[in-house]
Amino acid sequence: MSDMDEMDYGFEYSDEDPDEEDVAIENQYYNSKGLVESDPQAALAGFAEVVRMEPQKDQWGFKALKQTVKLHYRLGSYKEMMDAYREMLTYIKSAVTRNYSEKCINNIMDFISGSASQNLDLLQDFLQTTLKALEEAKNERLWFKTNLKLCKLWFDRAEYGRMNKVLKELHRSCQKSDGSDDHKKGTQLLEVYAIEIQMYTKTKNNKKLMQLYTKALAIKSAIPHPRIMGIIHECGGKMHMVERHWAEAATDFFEAFKNYDEAGNHRRIQCLKYLVLANMLMESQVNPFDAQEAKPYKNDPEILAMTNLVAAYQRNEIFEFEKILKDNQTTIMDDPFIRNYIEDLLKNIRTQVLLKLIKPYTRIRIPFISKELNIPEKDVEQLLVSLILDNRIQGHIDQVNQLLELGGDRSKGLKKYNAIDKWNTQLRVLYQSVANKIG
Repeated sequence: MSDMDEMDYGFEYSDEDPDEEDVAIENQYYNSKGLVESDPQAALAGFAEVVRMEPQKDQWGFKALKQTVKLHYRLGSYKEMMDAYREMLTYIKSAVTRNYSEKCINNIMDFISGSASQNLDLLQDFLQTTLKALEEAKNERLWFKTNLKLCKLWFDRAEYGRMNKVLKELHRSCQKSDGSDDHKKGTQLLEVYAIEIQMYTKTKNNKKLMQLYTKALAIKSAIPHPRIMGIIHECGGKMHMVERHWAEAATDFFEAFKNYDEAGNHRRIQCLKYLVLANMLMESQVNPFDAQEAKPYKNDPEILAMTNLVAAYQRNEIFEFEKILKDNQTTIMDDPFIRNYIEDLLKNIRTQVLLKLIKPYTRIRIPFISKELNIPEKDVEQLLVSLILDNRIQGHIDQVNQLLELGGDRSKGLKKYNAIDKWNTQLRVLYQSVANKIG
């Protein structure tokens, strides 16, 4: 007898194949999957058969239910989709691994969230069903991500009270036992700050926004997704714009643009427009498209109007500037944020043209300035008064003869202009007070 014959490895041989049933279930799954595009109803029946074929909950039933959820969603049969999803969630405790179930739920959540903007009730039901199952399964990581998506849902619906409740839960999950922020969870903290910062930007709560923005930038322990930093810097830029800190706004918009660009996010184009806007408002002679990161977008159809606007602005071509604004309603004027600052831009360019126009003169007629600036004579007078008060023009206005007299005794009209300015400020305060009471 040979050595091989004497060895006994303890193998038992059987004519029966123990995997035969598994192979049948697997074949049924893939056959059903092959029908998804051509015959969805047959595919659904096939996936239901996969679930029935498994003697106990296992991976093929889980996979079949996952496909059933997606297919019902595509067909618009949302009740059936949610029934299948609830059944699928009963598998996550023991039938499949934690990592695999997390990956699948993430996948479905992204699939539903990305295309359910027209059916927010369904998305709400889906997210809350998911949260309940995850609490039972004690999956903190996915619980956190699902709550962030729920926050986004309440944000889109402008239901800030409900959003705040979820934010408190998310904050608690990122805190130490003494209630202070756990900077070991810096990445999660930044995600919470990003969505909260968006809420304060939308509700125009600049005080809270500044506090959170400062906190967010102080976190150094995180490795956040560039999209998160893009959101924080974009909202920071908008906050600085409200405060009329144009240079700080430009810095934040440039950082937002770079982060969105790295993330491949479409918001990069919008932030580039905001960067151009801030640059013009700070009267910078630097062209933002000279930056290496921005240069590739210079001729982008969305950006082209803004590049032309910059060129006209830097050349002080007021008629061309106004024509570009008029001809590009969609790309420029349809954005309410940009529209808020168009008057400031126009005042800037009119000021530059005006200062250049009056330079050779000691006396100049207001109707002539009005024609050159393409604005009514009363608006010319208002602009001249503000420039005299800011010490950018040395002179006074002769309203009787409609003249601007330059040089001479500057104090001649200064008292009057200061009184007008003070009166104007008091009127604005009174108007705001009355408007707040009515509101």
